[in-house]
Amino acid sequence: MSARILDGRALARRLNQALKIRAAELPRPPGLGVVLVGEDPASRVYVRRKGIVAERLGFLHRQHDLPADSSLERIQGVVAELNDDPAIDGILVQLPLPGGLDGRLVTEWIEPDKDVDGLTTISAGLLAQGRPHLIPCTPLGILRLLEEAEVSLEGLDAVVIGRSNLVGRPVAHLLEQANATVTQCHSRTRDLAGIVGRSDVVVAALGHPGAVEGEWIRPGAVVIDVGVNRLEDGTLAGDVGFEVAAQRASAITPVPGGVGPMTIAMLMENTLRASAQRQGRPVD
Repeated sequence: MSARILDGRALARRLNQALKIRAAELPRPPGLGVVLVGEDPASRVYVRRKGIVAERLGFLHRQHDLPADSSLERIQGVVAELNDDPAIDGILVQLPLPGGLDGRLVTEWIEPDKDVDGLTTISAGLLAQGRPHLIPCTPLGILRLLEEAEVSLEGLDAVVIGRSNLVGRPVAHLLEQANATVTQCHSRTRDLAGIVGRSDVVVAALGHPGAVEGEWIRPGAVVIDVGVNRLEDGTLAGDVGFEVAAQRASAITPVPGGVGPMTIAMLMENTLRASAQRQGRPVD
């Protein structure tokens, strides 16, 4: 068996084209405010990509770059300005923050209606109750990839490997709400290989290259690899042993080019949804 490659780049392009048309129909463009603290190279690259896509779609994009030694009070002041700015519909604080600054605390300062990363306690609580408003971008992108692949989740056994508030926990909620039976695993799970081997859908989000061996994948399973790990030779690798897994799975995401582009596309979709709601226009 040779797995179908779930091309996140191609799907993101199609979704972004539709978002551009919808954005042009609003009385004013959707506004995205981004706060970047420090000089982390990976964060800078990611934020730059977000800005390019936002401007390409006709969004208003405002980026606030703060030095790594910024105090929490200074960051809070910038978030407060964005909360009060009527032209800004979505706010994103790029995580992780440098110097041990508490990213969870900073996230809580964002107005829930502008929480396009879906990370505030209110957003997480609504999702856990099955009443989602703004869903975290990577989990939402994963569900869109599964929809595009015409994977009917109802009744399937799914495993989510990882329990972060950014990916693992919310994607487990979404899979359960789609009527999959979900097992959530982590770095201390016993018999991870056995659980993976019994699963129809595998979502790997541990952040460790090769943490899920390709031989563990059940023949015909669907594999969503969230991990993006830079190896010593400079190349990128996911959390799943891709070469072997791709010979066993029915569908699999590549790294790069799978989940990553969908994360940015879903950020744009969340921003447009927040903007439409704030402008009194239909959200969908």
